[in-house]
Amino acid sequence: MTRPTRGPRLACVIKAVLFDFGGVILSSPFEAFNAYEAANGLPLDTIRSINATNPDENAWARLERSDVNAVEFAELFQREAAAAGFEIDGHAILGLVSGDLRPVMVEALRRIGDAGFKTACLTNNFRSREDRGSGVDSADPDRAAALRSVMRMFDAVIESSRVGIRKPEIGFYEIALRELGIEATDAVFLDDLGVNLKPARSMGMQTIKVLHPDQALGELEAILGMELR
Repeated sequence: MTRPTRGPRLACVIKAVLFDFGGVILSSPFEAFNAYEAANGLPLDTIRSINATNPDENAWARLERSDVNAVEFAELFQREAAAAGFEIDGHAILGLVSGDLRPVMVEALRRIGDAGFKTACLTNNFRSREDRGSGVDSADPDRAAALRSVMRMFDAVIESSRVGIRKPEIGFYEIALRELGIEATDAVFLDDLGVNLKPARSMGMQTIKVLHPDQALGELEAILGMELR
């Protein structure tokens, strides 16, 4: 089994588990990005490359902080794509980020809560026209209900679109710690992006990079000392 990705060895007891949403509780939007690229004759990971350019102030960053709305995002993203030499519909890209629930992760979240650990969702998201977080908004009522049910399982939900800052800004993690009433060394954080794990680890959290649900849960089981699957 792959060893957990951790910071320095800590003499502490884990009190809380912090989860990213998209790419952890939900399937990764990168899969949808790659499918769009294949269907539109774009090189693999073109969208991720655009999103990684000027990551603190680009269209995605500004949308996730609620600095721009969806229409403004689409225009900005299309300009960024054009600057990189590609023609991409920004409105279409917004439709690719929803993802599907991973039942094994939802079950792990339930077991963690039942065992008495505090839990939080730390998500970079954006507001829809209905003024709801992008991870919960859905044209499918059944899907929307399922997502809301999962979100209610968390003790705290920290959304970039509501607090005005986003991962990997240190202040975003500090909000989560205050909401839960814990120290950084009390927590383990799961995210599918290394750039989001680095500041959490520097604060003293243990971290797990989610490459696959089974891999991530195996590492989390080793940290918590309990079965999650």
